[in-house]
Amino acid sequence: MTKVLLIGATGMAGQEIYQAATGAGLDVVAQVRHADKAKQRLGEDVKVIEQDALTLSKDELASFDVVVNAFSTSPADADNHKQLAAHLVHRLTGNQRLLIVLGAGSLLDGADNHLVIEDIKKTPGAAAWIAIPEGQKVELDYLRTVTDVDWVGISPSLTFKPGAASAKILVGKDHLLKNAAGESYTTAGTMAKVIVDEILHPSHHRERFTVANA
Repeated sequence: MTKVLLIGATGMAGQEIYQAATGAGLDVVAQVRHADKAKQRLGEDVKVIEQDALTLSKDELASFDVVVNAFSTSPADADNHKQLAAHLVHRLTGNQRLLIVLGAGSLLDGADNHLVIEDIKKTPGAAAWIAIPEGQKVELDYLRTVTDVDWVGISPSLTFKPGAASAKILVGKDHLLKNAAGESYTTAGTMAKVIVDEILHPSHHRERFTVANA
């Protein structure tokens, strides 16, 4: 049975990924800072590693086939996105996979292929939280230099929100996706379904792709 470590298991995406992964028969261990919170959100039978993800050692990671990083943080700590990615890369082996939930800011859009982060900056109030998509872009830039670990980045579309998986999912590479109604959003359930599918049937290696609700 495939053994999965899920980082950020109690967050919006993490909770959906946990339910989808365990429902698919994967052996999932949740990395959390507070075990009580994990049991409250994921169930009393959840298996946990209770510690900061940045303190995970090579030995602690060695027993997992796949590490899923659904880490989220505050704007003040946005640099931790790249730091955690690097921490994991330096402690995983070529036989382990690393799947990371990224942001939409690093996607391209428009006839000029501009970065979506430039549009995000124009959103009212964005200055208070723009460090997060900026940090996730730095994270992707770093991952694209990594050649010795089988990493995969998955970006949602412009809006990432709670909700069940879409019956039909749009898949792209580096360009922002929009559905037939011109909407650009991804639900946490859709992200979870795509991640579990990628664990069960690996089809991306050392690249980023993006998904959206159709």
